[in-house]
Amino acid sequence: MARIVVYAYRNRTFCFATGNTARIRKLNCGLVEVGRAADFIFMDRAQHTAGKTLLHSVQLGDIPGVGMVMIDGMVVCGRSRNTPPATEVPMVLPGQ
Repeated sequence: MARIVVYAYRNRTFCFATGNTARIRKLNCGLVEVGRAADFIFMDRAQHTAGKTLLHSVQLGDIPGVGMVMIDGMVVCGRSRNTPPATEVPMVLPGQ
């Protein structure tokens, strides 16, 4: 299995939840740590939204654009066809 490096634009992360539920319920998710489940949804502000940032567009009621989904550390889909297109999409680079 190749190691995957994901470059997140501008190194900013938008979170809908914190790890508090994972800690309280002793779940293997909700936190970005070695050994935890590696499921991620990479989002950005949707194209043509009035918001200047992802957070601003969500505050205005717009749906974020999904750029990529990873489950167990593997990319399972790229840009979503069920949401508005993301302004920027993550790139997957093969590990060295």
